[in-house]
Amino acid sequence: MNGSGNGNGKLHGAVVAVAGAGGPAGRATLLRLAEAGASVVASDADPARLAEAVDAARYAHGGATITGDTVDLLDLSATQAWAEQVEKEFGRIDGLVHLVGGWRGSKTFTDVDLADWAFLEKLLIRTVQHTSLAFHDGLLRSDRGRYVLVSQSGAHKPVANNAAYNAGKAAAEAWTLALADSFRKAGGDDGPGAAAAILVIKALVHDAMRAERPNAKFAGFTDVKELAEAIAGVWERPAIDVNGQRLWLTPQP
Repeated sequence: MNGSGNGNGKLHGAVVAVAGAGGPAGRATLLRLAEAGASVVASDADPARLAEAVDAARYAHGGATITGDTVDLLDLSATQAWAEQVEKEFGRIDGLVHLVGGWRGSKTFTDVDLADWAFLEKLLIRTVQHTSLAFHDGLLRSDRGRYVLVSQSGAHKPVANNAAYNAGKAAAEAWTLALADSFRKAGGDDGPGAAAAILVIKALVHDAMRAERPNAKFAGFTDVKELAEAIAGVWERPAIDVNGQRLWLTPQP
């Protein structure tokens, strides 16, 4: 990654916010960003889970600046206040990594519970709307602003028993691509100074899952460490190369 692992890459000195940082993907991302020399501001709706993730990253990288904020990303005002606080405290904001997720499925298409859609619309779409709106201007003020959404291949090949989830992911992608267009227009003839990119996976796997199912193949799954590496890599490429792009970490359907 062009030296990013030793703290001399594009992330060195950057300030990156990570939304939904308390899960396995969040933990891996905090570690990778800290390793690259970034100051990391993590958020999660679960204070205990967030504290564990921040403590683990701090322990692994003693010299890194890693903080945690419990933020209700379903509240636009609270999300905006978080973005303003980060920029005020650190003097800049160079990235927002959006890892907020959730899943609900059904046995068949007609068996779907539309309450699942109401749940997923909040988690998969509303949180993306709020983080993108809250961090938009700050990312434009940065000389390396990046908005990174993690999506899922089902958004491109929906299946009968995953209608609500697939539709939610597709909507989140469309919103992120609109954000990318805003960055493109703001850049004018010089090209975008900030970028919004989508990393597409099939599913994630981590060490605890492998330990629980030692004989499972997890075919096509992306390890959370690989995802974290790909997230860090978005900063290693020029904004014009990643803005509005889907970066596939699994075979494209």
